[in-house]
Amino acid sequence: MRNHSDDRMPRAGNPLLGPWVGPAGGVPPFDRVRVADFKPALEAAILENLAEIDQIARNPAAPDFENTIAALERSGRTFNRVSAIYGVWSTTMSTAEFQAVERDMQPKLAALSDKIHQNVPLFARIAAVYRDMSNLSPVQQRLCWFYHTNFVRAGAKLDAPAKRRVAEINERLATLFANFSQNLLADEAGYVLYLKNENDLAGLPEPLRAAARSAATARGHAGEWAILNTRSSMDPFLTYAGRRDLREKVWRAYYSRGDNGNAYDNKKIITEILALRAQRAKLLGYPTHAHWRVADSMAKTPEAAMSLMMQVWPAAVAREHEEVADMQAIADREHAGIQIAAWDYRYYAEKVRRKKYALDMNEVKPYLQLEKLREGMFWAAGQLYGFTFAQVFDLPTANPDVRVWEVKAHVGFWYFDPYARSGKNSGAWMSEYRGQHNLDGRISPIVSNNTNFVKDESGDPLLISWDDAVTLFHEFGHALHGLSSDVAYPSLAGTNVVRDFVEFPSQLHENWLSTPEVLSRFAVHYQTAQPIPPALVAKIKNASTFNQGFATVEYLASALVDMKLHLAGEHAIDVDEFERTILDSLGMPPEVVMRHRTPQFAHIFSSDAYSAGYYSYLWAEVLDHDAFEAFIEAGGPYDEGVAKRLHDDIMAVGNSVDPAQAYRNFRGSDPKIDGLLRARGFAGSGQF
Repeated sequence: MRNHSDDRMPRAGNPLLGPWVGPAGGVPPFDRVRVADFKPALEAAILENLAEIDQIARNPAAPDFENTIAALERSGRTFNRVSAIYGVWSTTMSTAEFQAVERDMQPKLAALSDKIHQNVPLFARIAAVYRDMSNLSPVQQRLCWFYHTNFVRAGAKLDAPAKRRVAEINERLATLFANFSQNLLADEAGYVLYLKNENDLAGLPEPLRAAARSAATARGHAGEWAILNTRSSMDPFLTYAGRRDLREKVWRAYYSRGDNGNAYDNKKIITEILALRAQRAKLLGYPTHAHWRVADSMAKTPEAAMSLMMQVWPAAVAREHEEVADMQAIADREHAGIQIAAWDYRYYAEKVRRKKYALDMNEVKPYLQLEKLREGMFWAAGQLYGFTFAQVFDLPTANPDVRVWEVKAHVGFWYFDPYARSGKNSGAWMSEYRGQHNLDGRISPIVSNNTNFVKDESGDPLLISWDDAVTLFHEFGHALHGLSSDVAYPSLAGTNVVRDFVEFPSQLHENWLSTPEVLSRFAVHYQTAQPIPPALVAKIKNASTFNQGFATVEYLASALVDMKLHLAGEHAIDVDEFERTILDSLGMPPEVVMRHRTPQFAHIFSSDAYSAGYYSYLWAEVLDHDAFEAFIEAGGPYDEGVAKRLHDDIMAVGNSVDPAQAYRNFRGSDPKIDGLLRARGFAGSGQF
């Protein structure tokens, strides 16, 4: 199948500008890309896209769906190819050379968006088609609504001075977003704790020691052990390290990222971002940035999002107090002579888990091999959607650690980038290299999952924690959402849905990790190949609500601060003081810190994507638990009828159906909050 790319522009030998070649419509030419290619390719692609837009806007024919809306869907294909690869470098290959390009190009990319959305004759054509959609199909009407809504929200109806100011704000924000991300990456890379001797390693299990030893060797510190300033390194260290002084050191380094008063401090950047967002919202006719961001979401208003969060917050705090009491009791019995602090929480929580549930997660980890769990994800996807995965070895990748699978019968390609490295963002995420659509014949999706496991060079299978295994399934849920798409138009396909719905498929797919079918086949001991014992699985299930106070409070604190920051309007904000004041007003337990402290909150300050939208994970979790109960009610997590409805009504439709209606089509009713409360072990029920 041919890739339907516009080949009119001279390519001048730049590998980024040509159509992708290879199987199934082509794949990204990662092996031929140099950083020096990005700026000329982006600039050329921007010019081509603007020329395409101008041609649509100045078409002398009366506007109709085909010559305006469908034409817009066919535009920008060169730009989309270039920006897809640019995004891969930005998140996984961010060298100093690339960062210089990024600082230069981000404002230009923002300007492109504004030039399109502020194009007066173009918007007049869109509005004309939108006014009379009676002869269009429901999906075509949805696409017209999508364009009209996005243009209006971007300022298409503003007068010329207001449009200019919005464009200025967007260009400045693009620069600030890049600066924030680069500062955070530098602060993470700039600190490593090197452990020198066995005393420093007290309490650390052997797999963690091996990973730390490999990380140190890779950094030129052979014979030592390195604890990196990333969550995947910090979290297990705080869980097992017997040295309280080292726990505190690692904790402080991690939670002070972006807040060290040095060249990489993000506080002034955040203050300016917030002020500019507030100004833009006012220009666009909204009271605050939060109102603007939430208006086209499922929640519709900040008040609805806040209401959901505050239904859960009191129960979460009450549970956290109980958890700390259990920890303090153990510390007192051990004559530790301490008051539980934030850097003690994970360490003593693990002791409580062993005491209360006879569950030691060190007993679980030998059964959690990264590659076996990947096979388990594939197997579950096969049971639910009929997908099969075949690894391919001849496609180019951005880094030798990246591997590729074809999803058959040809559905698309899945790229897997599992390991931490210099220049790669921390955390875990899914990316779409190419979205699916059926506009001019089927174009298959290309998606990737990215994680930051510390590579073990010993040759033993890489073992991961239970929480990391949950994250693996979560991100694969995003990938399955993109791979399952079957939509005619690119703008409505795949994961192009509102923020508080896009997290629903990913969170739902976490549930399949703990099914007996997956655990018995793929949670096998890395030495004996024996499956995880049923008694150990039962302990994991019994402890499923353990530590939910901590998990919920650290997440909700971030979501509430995010919303409060963006409801504050144009008031100048001292970042640290605002954070402290909001958390104090909420009664934030002193032993817990926000999952993402404000100076390191990349979700909301590296782009607009999750700003005033971090609540989305909780909103989606309501859908997730309610949806999984549909499987249980039908007899089990692999019920074919429910799986088909999930595919047809949720996974395949993208944004071609209103998300609330899509959920009703699947479930037969609106979601209830009860499933979420039960899953977290909190009493009560509530309205959603």
